[in-house]
Amino acid sequence: MRFTVAICTWNRAQLLSGVLEQLTRVRHPPGEWEVLVVNNNCDDDTERVLDAFEGRLPLRRAFEPTPGLSHARNTAVRHAAGDYIVWTDDDALVDAGWLAAYGRAAARHPEAAVFGGPVRPRFEGTPPHWLSASWQEISAAFAARDLGGEPFELKVGGELPYGANFVVRAREQRRFPYDPSLGRRLAGGALGEETAVIRAILEAGGVGWWVPDATVEHWIPKERQTVRYLRGYYALQGRTFHKWDGEGRPTFLGRPLKLWRRIILAELLYSLGRLSRNPRLWVKPLIHASTLRGATRR
Repeated sequence: MRFTVAICTWNRAQLLSGVLEQLTRVRHPPGEWEVLVVNNNCDDDTERVLDAFEGRLPLRRAFEPTPGLSHARNTAVRHAAGDYIVWTDDDALVDAGWLAAYGRAAARHPEAAVFGGPVRPRFEGTPPHWLSASWQEISAAFAARDLGGEPFELKVGGELPYGANFVVRAREQRRFPYDPSLGRRLAGGALGEETAVIRAILEAGGVGWWVPDATVEHWIPKERQTVRYLRGYYALQGRTFHKWDGEGRPTFLGRPLKLWRRIILAELLYSLGRLSRNPRLWVKPLIHASTLRGATRR
């Protein structure tokens, strides 16, 4: 089998239905393909949604009881029958030519173990002015990724694909499982489980390619178009990527006083920036303050 399209889901039955409906329209490359949905211990209508698509898609399902995206991804890897695992999300709508584009890329670069394509935003309604005005700085918080309209080889130190739209050849994927300490888990967790795997494959000598015509749209509901959501995202980023060593230094609540001073300064700059009503003056301090706050969490 050529491709396994893998989707891990947790309590997003309505969004999942739209994703699967879009997949019924996808043009697939020569060879067999399957859609594998991993139910990460959902307690909504996920199974009934999957029942509705039996016979409409080459659908298979798996169940992972342990909460966490990395656990669900590793379950998908164990069950996948394809030579390539094509990852997308339960809130991402794929372009009709998405899978065929990856098929052409795999045929063109048989040596490659990793591919990735654009993730573009699909907003519910009209986003607030501050979000549009600061999009260049905050697009990563909404899983948006566009590395240009020309194919290029991915490098370890360069920009890499995001989790809503990437491909890993199955034999490399089985060598490099997802780290359960990373990845979303219920309403929290961490970030970067896919980046860690892609980087590890490239560091081991694997080849990767950017595929600009393999496009998906990522759904951004109103509840994510808020400052509260932005704070939460960057706090997770801080928790994921920042490690603070307070040994031998003055501490408060187990973290260096210097870190708390930086948080207070960043929050002050954010508050002053909000008074100006100019998002260019407060978005970066907000990101900095939220990331530092995330670093204080154990």
